[in-house]
Amino acid sequence: MADIRLVRVYDAPQNPDKNSFLTDRLWPRGISKERLKGVVWLKEAAPSTELRKRFHADPTQWQAFCRDYVDELNRQDAWAPLLALLKQGETVTLMFGSRDLEHNQGVVLRDFLLNRLKA
Repeated sequence: MADIRLVRVYDAPQNPDKNSFLTDRLWPRGISKERLKGVVWLKEAAPSTELRKRFHADPTQWQAFCRDYVDELNRQDAWAPLLALLKQGETVTLMFGSRDLEHNQGVVLRDFLLNRLKA
């Protein structure tokens, strides 16, 4: 069964899990590349700069963010390696910088991938 873990990058262990992916468009402040050694930076699968800025300006627009981010994901395939790993039964860890553990792109990307698995 597919297992997708969500981890705030600032709370990540010193030795990240196998198949860990940073899902932020920008590199997280204060985190060295050495600390995330082995983590794949999937900035192409992150929300666009415009969408990210719009959501940060008004976090109450969560539903609109989800809809628009899914639309962006449907127009590209940077997430395809994640889906391939999940189809092989691998666990995937999605890392994000947001303080909000329930309203961030990792949550949307996880749900998107799980829906793709069902299809």
